[in-house]
Amino acid sequence: MEIPVINLEELEGEKRSTTMSLLHDACGKWGFFWVENHGVDEELMEKVKALVNKHYEETMKETFYGSDVARTFGGAVAEASNIDWESSFFYRHQPDSNLSDLPELLREAMNQFVKQLINLAERLAELMSENLGLEKDYIKKTFSEPYVGTKVASTQSAPIPRLFVNLGDQIEVVSNGIYKSIRHRVLADKNGSRLSMATFYNPGGDAIISPAPKLVYPSQYRFQDYLDYYFTTKFSDKAARFQSVKEMLV
Repeated sequence: MEIPVINLEELEGEKRSTTMSLLHDACGKWGFFWVENHGVDEELMEKVKALVNKHYEETMKETFYGSDVARTFGGAVAEASNIDWESSFFYRHQPDSNLSDLPELLREAMNQFVKQLINLAERLAELMSENLGLEKDYIKKTFSEPYVGTKVASTQSAPIPRLFVNLGDQIEVVSNGIYKSIRHRVLADKNGSRLSMATFYNPGGDAIISPAPKLVYPSQYRFQDYLDYYFTTKFSDKAARFQSVKEMLV
């Protein structure tokens, strides 16, 4: 099976319906997908990657190799099975930022890069809201004001595989389980290192997260009332029937 690929350019033409269906299926069955024509400048992406690598080499690498973790590299695999091989640092973007600590070139490039990523995240949030039958800005409003940060990790040479976990729990909750939060796993390469950059678009700390009421089954209804309604609508769509019952209870 191949990872789904969502081409955002196709949302503008006759393939919009098909693309929206692909996105809905990817969110519901996979929990992740590739995005093409996403609006994030590719040259800027490469520039940020090069500057981040340079920053790691200059500020993090020596510290990591002097750590207790690095000294276990020559030890037995059995003794290293629970060791965290990751060397990482975290950039905060909003609501507060620590980018002032970075070299000027990296700071400027990262600011531009993250603005584009936020635009992409909010566009995808609108598309997911639409697919779920919610108001277009439902997820964006739920996450407001979002916390945005970027984790940069270098997984150094290690004698064993290393797993990373990154869950999208909040979307699974808001969608009432229609969209899935999956485990993000990374296999360390014993022959080299791996640089990853993950920008998180998270709800703000005070955001209240719960399933969208429109996506929750009706509750606390008298069965005979449901049965009376069912007999007049038994050949109709079940989701529409549940929605009608919920509206009857309001």
